[in-house]
Amino acid sequence: MRGLDWEVPAENSRSATRPATPEEAPTPEVLPRRGPTLKRRKPRRARTKNAPKFVVLGAGHGGLAMAGHLAYAGFRVNLWNRTAERIEHIRLRGGIGLEGAITGDGRLELATSDLREAVSDAKIIMVAVPANAHHDVATALSEVVQDGQLIVLNPGRTGGAIEVRNVFAKNGVTADVTIAETQTFLYTSRRIEPSSTHIFDIKNEVAVAALPAYKTPEVLKLLRVAFPQFIPGDNVLRTGLENVGAIFHPGAMILNAGRIESTHGEFEYYLEGITPSVAAILEAMDRERVQVSEALGLRAHTAREWLYLTYGSLGRDLYQAIQSTPGYKGIMAPAHLNHRYILEDIPMSLVPIASIGDMFGVKTPAIRAVIQLASFIHGRDFWKEGRTVERLGIKGMSVKEIRFLAVGASA
Repeated sequence: MRGLDWEVPAENSRSATRPATPEEAPTPEVLPRRGPTLKRRKPRRARTKNAPKFVVLGAGHGGLAMAGHLAYAGFRVNLWNRTAERIEHIRLRGGIGLEGAITGDGRLELATSDLREAVSDAKIIMVAVPANAHHDVATALSEVVQDGQLIVLNPGRTGGAIEVRNVFAKNGVTADVTIAETQTFLYTSRRIEPSSTHIFDIKNEVAVAALPAYKTPEVLKLLRVAFPQFIPGDNVLRTGLENVGAIFHPGAMILNAGRIESTHGEFEYYLEGITPSVAAILEAMDRERVQVSEALGLRAHTAREWLYLTYGSLGRDLYQAIQSTPGYKGIMAPAHLNHRYILEDIPMSLVPIASIGDMFGVKTPAIRAVIQLASFIHGRDFWKEGRTVERLGIKGMSVKEIRFLAVGASA
């Protein structure tokens, strides 16, 4: 599993800065889909008996931010990582240091490489590993999950929840668990020391959907005790196909390959790396993503619309919208091409989008070009590694059948 080198997506917003503390748990039905951002104020530390316990799987950039922030807000939190070495400093320290948008220490109850121990007393399992590790994590969870637990992929990329469900079915999991996924990752953060992380920002709202979709309200009721930023997604088809990281990450990496190799990432990834010409190619990829969504009867937001809805970014085209996003300032490019923006986002985002397009007669030449170029660069076949319709178990299904799978009711 590649759970050790994860960096959270660079998309971020200047808004909410903390999970709700247990005693401040909001009432889900009164939370607006959009509205005033939360004030940056220190959360109270008191705990309540009814607050669920969390376990965060993965001690990369995102996992440290999520586990540390939850613990800082007063929730009981375990942290798991595949290798013990990665979390040894955290275990000795007893928690995670936070700086940036949040400053302080999050005291963990447990940091371990023993998955059974990590999840045994947790209600909510927050999976914060790269999407190409979802299969391995799901296989490991198959042996330890218990009735009543909630598993949330942060994020699912494209088809994550469906893949986890398939793994559980193959392994004969009988525990009554709920699987859900988010549309993107909540935090923008970077691990700065073995037991410390810098949180640049936290998004104001992130869509989450359960599989099947009718379970989404109960998932939100649990998650919003800590995260009022989570809003209902229609279903996992929608969260997967509104995966804007599929557009912003691999395309910009491939089109800046020479610059990344010659400068070792010494340029601003979004504001300098996405020039008007690069943005034009990203918009072509994005049009194809939206067309694939329409083939499934879904109205996906364009990347430019997503920037406006998430950050209020304005612009006549994608280039202008990106340039008007303050949160992108200072986000540097990766130092090399052996990075999750390619190794995760190509097989787990672009491949399933193109594969679904093939099945329903939607041409995706721009997306296919990026997949092929990435395969040439890395000397591997990302088509064989990726989440094709065969791997997702939906090959040959009709739109109605796929929507039934995701929604749990007739389309």
